[in-house]
Amino acid sequence: MAKQFDVIVIGAGPGGYIAAIRAAQLGMSVACVDAWQNGQGGPAPGGTCTNVGCIPSKALLQSSEHYQAAGHHFAEHGIEVKGLELKLDTMIGRKNSVVKQNNDGILYLFKKNKVAFFHGKGAFAGKADGGYAVKVTGTTSEDLVGKHVVVATGSSPRALPGLPFDEKVVLSNDGALSLDIVPKKLGVIGGGVIGLEMGSVWRRLGAEVTVLEAMPEFLALVDQQVAKEAQKIFTKQGLAIETGIKLGDVKASAKSVTVPYANAKGEEQKLVVDKLIVSIGRIPYTGGLNPEAVGLQLDERGFVSVDGDCKTNLPNVWAIGDVVRGPMLAHKAEEEGVAVAECIAGQHGHVNFDTIPSVIYTSPEIAWVGKNEQQLKKEGREYKAGSFPFLANGRARALGDTTGFAKVIADAKTDEVLGVHIIGPMASELIAEAVTIMEFKGAAEDIARICHAHPTLSESVKEAALAVDKRALNF
Repeated sequence: MAKQFDVIVIGAGPGGYIAAIRAAQLGMSVACVDAWQNGQGGPAPGGTCTNVGCIPSKALLQSSEHYQAAGHHFAEHGIEVKGLELKLDTMIGRKNSVVKQNNDGILYLFKKNKVAFFHGKGAFAGKADGGYAVKVTGTTSEDLVGKHVVVATGSSPRALPGLPFDEKVVLSNDGALSLDIVPKKLGVIGGGVIGLEMGSVWRRLGAEVTVLEAMPEFLALVDQQVAKEAQKIFTKQGLAIETGIKLGDVKASAKSVTVPYANAKGEEQKLVVDKLIVSIGRIPYTGGLNPEAVGLQLDERGFVSVDGDCKTNLPNVWAIGDVVRGPMLAHKAEEEGVAVAECIAGQHGHVNFDTIPSVIYTSPEIAWVGKNEQQLKKEGREYKAGSFPFLANGRARALGDTTGFAKVIADAKTDEVLGVHIIGPMASELIAEAVTIMEFKGAAEDIARICHAHPTLSESVKEAALAVDKRALNF
C-alpha cells in the first residue's frame, strides 16, 4: 500500500531539502526523494550544490588560496616557508570530507524535522486518490502518494555538441573538482562563474590556464566597471583570457584536447591542452521524472513551466530551483523552497527576484545585487554612482589585499539604492548589507548614515554610498 504524505519533494538539493524542512516545520507530513550517491553508494543529499558545486568548489578555492599565499605572500608578513609541497590527494580528501559533512548535516536535519527520506529516483506514476502517485526506484523502492508534489530536480552541465563529458580529459564541474594531478595546460570554455572559479583553483596550483569566452565582453552580465577591473586583475594573476572567440571542431584524445578557434580578430588559432573544462551553462534536469504521466507542462527549453508563485499547470504541483525560470543559484532555490512550503500551508510566500545577490568566488571576489550601469542606461533611468577603492581601506591594507572597489548606484532623484557592485576581499559577505538596504527600499544616504565598525571592509560600502553625493571621507 502506498505511503501517504501531505507533501512529496522530488530532489534534495538546496531548494528541495529546504522546502521539505519548512513544510515539516509548518505541521505537514513530508517525504523527500533523492538519488544522489556518495562513493560508497550511500545517500548524498544536497544536490549539485553540495556534491559537485558550491560547497566543494569553495573548499578547493580556499585550499588553493592557502597554497598560493604560502608560496607568494607569507614572506611579506615575516613568515618564511621552505620546502613548500602540494599534496593534492590530501587537498581533494579535505574537499570530500567537507562535502560529506554537509550531506550528513542534511540527513540529520531531515531526522530532526521528521521528514521521511527515500534514497532513490522519484518519478510521477500518475494521479491517485488524494493527490499524485510517485514511484521511488533505486536503493529504496517505494510507492508514495502526495497531496502536493514539489519538483526540485535541479540542472545538469551543458556539453559541447559532439563532445560528451568523459570527466577524464573533457570535464564538467564534477570532473574539474576531482583531478588527481595538476594539469600542465588547462583550457576552459566559458568565462562565467564556474569557468573562472575552477580556472583560478588550478592556476594557483600550477596549471597554465586559458579561458575562451564567446561573448565579446568579459563578464557581460556584470557591471562593466567591475568586469574591466576583474579582467585586468585576473590577467595579471596569470589567467589567459580571450573573448569574442568562435569555437571550431574540438577533438579529444586519451591524453589531450585540441581546441581550434577564431579569435576576436577572426584569426585562426589552435589550443592544445591536457584537460578541458567546459562551462557553457546548465540545462534543467527532468530525466526520469516522467512528467507525461500526469501532464506536467515543460517549456520549449525543457524547464518546468511555472507562474510567479512556482505553481505549475497542475493543481498542487509546484516546481522550484534550477528546473524553473530565473537564475540558477542555490540561494534562489532555497528562497523558492520556503515560499512554496508557506504557500502550501496557506501563508503568503514570496521571492523578490530583484534582490537576489550573485557572487563569483575568485580572488578578488565579485558580488552584486540589483541593476548595473549598462542596464540603467538602456532603461533610460537617471542615476548617480559612487565608488570607493579598497586601497584606501585600513582593514584591507592590514589584510594585505587592497584590490578592487565597492560601488553604489542610486536613483538620481529619490536616492533609492538601485544596485551595489563589489570586487574585492570578502565581497560575498559584504553584499548582504546591500541586499538588506534594497529590501527595505533604502537610500544611499541610509548606508552613509549607518555607523560601521572600524577598521572593517564594510566601511568601503559606506564610503561608496557617501561617494554617491561626492562626499567620501577617506578618498
